[in-house]
Amino acid sequence: MTENSSIPQSFEIISSLRFDPGLSDAACRHASSYPDPHKSPYYLLAYHQDRLIAAAAYFEWNGALSWLQQDLQSFEEFLDTSIPDRSKAWRLRIVVNSKGKARVEASPTASIDLMSMFIPSLHTNPSLPIWRVYVDTQSTTPSGFTTHKTTARDDYTSARLRAGINSPTDLAEVLIVNPNGEVMEGSITTPYFLRDHMWITPPLSSGGNAGTTRSMYICTYVRTHFNGYNVS
Repeated sequence: MTENSSIPQSFEIISSLRFDPGLSDAACRHASSYPDPHKSPYYLLAYHQDRLIAAAAYFEWNGALSWLQQDLQSFEEFLDTSIPDRSKAWRLRIVVNSKGKARVEASPTASIDLMSMFIPSLHTNPSLPIWRVYVDTQSTTPSGFTTHKTTARDDYTSARLRAGINSPTDLAEVLIVNPNGEVMEGSITTPYFLRDHMWITPPLSSGGNAGTTRSMYICTYVRTHFNGYNVS
């Protein structure tokens, strides 16, 4: 970690994921494009653990690293204790502080078409809601707080207010841009753009968040297009 003056005095690293009792069956049906563990009800479980580990390493939080580097089964069992009702879907927010103390905040979430959680399709679904999308009028300087997900979210909150998005329930998003005018990410989503019949996300070099769906899509693309080749 190199930046010092811009670091908030107090923050935690976070990752948000979905618990869904129907996910394991859906994942097994799409095993060629969905990573292990297929039988887990937690969406991209290993990717969320890896994301938290990467953030703890970047901020040099040895206590958090020690706790996060447990085996995946133990990590899942820790999450299990936060699920109020395993017959329903939940949105989980994993929060870890510098000492390695972790908590999970579970919130009810709506049922969705689980197909939307796999690799984006070139086919459109007319029943999906249409969102309003804005481009931020001010640039955001990339930092560890844009690459890693933390509770220090002033940049994203400010961008949403500039776009006139006042509620988290609004079907609206604002695209965060860096000083070079490159799209980094959305304030609460990862944007995908259709290029040459392929869905792509902004490159991580733009300064955006190293999110889990980005990682899954990159790994799946490599497995699909470069199977049997040495990819560096």
